[in-house]
Amino acid sequence: MKSATAYRTISEVSTDLNVPQHVLRFWETKFPQIRPLKRGGGRRYYRPEDVELLRRIQVLLYEDRYTIKGVQRLLKEGRMSDPTPPLPEDVDDGGGPVDAEGFGGDVTDDDRDDDRDGGEDHPPLSDAVRHEITMVLDELKSLRSVLSRLSEIGGKKS
Repeated sequence: MKSATAYRTISEVSTDLNVPQHVLRFWETKFPQIRPLKRGGGRRYYRPEDVELLRRIQVLLYEDRYTIKGVQRLLKEGRMSDPTPPLPEDVDDGGGPVDAEGFGGDVTDDDRDDDRDGGEDHPPLSDAVRHEITMVLDELKSLRSVLSRLSEIGGKKS
């Protein structure tokens, strides 16, 4: 048995928390506060404080049903140890189980966009911009169709 101050491998942490290794790697991408040491060959070594943070994240996601975004907000505001009751948007109320990565209920395109762009809010697109985007998409579809027909013609002549 390792001491409480010993560094742990991803395999040990995965077993200890009963969370798949890929989920731990995913959480590293969502929570920059988790910073395992990486040694030769990319092996991860988690410090005791990393393991405790992962344990707290696991409880918030799986038991308290926070969303990834909600846990990120708690970390940003420094409220991880004793969070106040979550805001409605921080909790999964979709009724479905939370999946391994901590997403629960239905993940919408808006949720995915927030994860990709760092969670920044963007103003809604104007009708003029939406129209312009639609026109560009239609033109691209038309060009793809033309290219497809040209490749068919080129293939028949060979």
